[in-house]
Amino acid sequence: MVQATQHRYIVSDSSILNGEPIIEGTRTPVRAIVETWRMGITPEEIPQGMPHLTLSQVFSALAYYSEFTEEINHYIELNRIPDHLIDRLVKD
Repeated sequence: MVQATQHRYIVSDSSILNGEPIIEGTRTPVRAIVETWRMGITPEEIPQGMPHLTLSQVFSALAYYSEFTEEINHYIELNRIPDHLIDRLVKD
């Protein structure tokens, strides 16, 4: 079941990523946009790497994050790959 949020383009769908906030009409979680932004990619550049997204959707995801930081940080931590599972060649 899809649940709208107060942020345009951001929904939760219990059948996609266990209800984690996503961009409407995609399977892209808000956390993916936030993590990309945290790596230093500007919002304007994010759609270049995720061409299925518009700049409006990116800004909506970042606005959602600014309001629900703790929730999105929780999803980021849940999906973090433990260091011991990352090949050292990838880390370096």
